[in-house]
Amino acid sequence: MACRLPGTDADKEQWKQVHKQVVDSAYEVIKLKGYTSWAIGLSVADLAESMMKNLRRVHPISTKIKGLYGIKDDIFLSVPCILGQNGISDVVKVTLTPEEEARLKKSADTLWGIQKELQF
Repeated sequence: MACRLPGTDADKEQWKQVHKQVVDSAYEVIKLKGYTSWAIGLSVADLAESMMKNLRRVHPISTKIKGLYGIKDDIFLSVPCILGQNGISDVVKVTLTPEEEARLKKSADTLWGIQKELQF
């Protein structure tokens, strides 16, 4: 999996705007319907379509982000990814403000704290 230039000033395809639309879409569903009961099913159908038709569209997908944004633990978080016939082909590297990056690291640390205590 490779990180490309999406989310940077060199991004001619405006992936940062796509990321914003993805983040805002759940709020739009809640605003229009008051709940998200159909949203999960529609999201799964959308993911399946991207894979089956090799559309290489951007979706928020939980993926291992060790090494991104200074995260050192084996943790999975939902980040914008390009999805095609073989699954995730690329992670869209979004430029974060220092505050956003700190919040992302805090989320990763919180999840890692829980995850490392799990016993199988």
